[in-house]
Amino acid sequence: MKRETKTIDAKDRVLGRLAVEIALLLRGKGKPDFAPNKDIGDIVVVENVNEMKVTGKKLKDKLYKSHTGWPGGFKQKTMQQIVEKKGFQEVLRRAVYGMLPKNKLRQEQIKRLKFK
Repeated sequence: MKRETKTIDAKDRVLGRLAVEIALLLRGKGKPDFAPNKDIGDIVVVENVNEMKVTGKKLKDKLYKSHTGWPGGFKQKTMQQIVEKKGFQEVLRRAVYGMLPKNKLRQEQIKRLKFK
């Protein structure tokens, strides 16, 4: 199987709509031989991620939550804190990651998401 490389320009694109498009390409849903148990998606390269739009008050209000597994280990960060520390690439990666299937294919599919 030969994977194609798709390039997407994120300039002036909304975060969620861009993430949906990327998730569909990573899964290979537009291909005629798509099957949910096969990993036949393409490589996706995203350019100009820092010029992507975030609508509403998400930068201040959206929370990313995690738990360490230890008592008192609940942590939460706002989108603004993640952007300051890791950039918009991490926000887009997390949005796409949440849209991929929750199985063994997810790790392999998210590896094909690249940023320029």
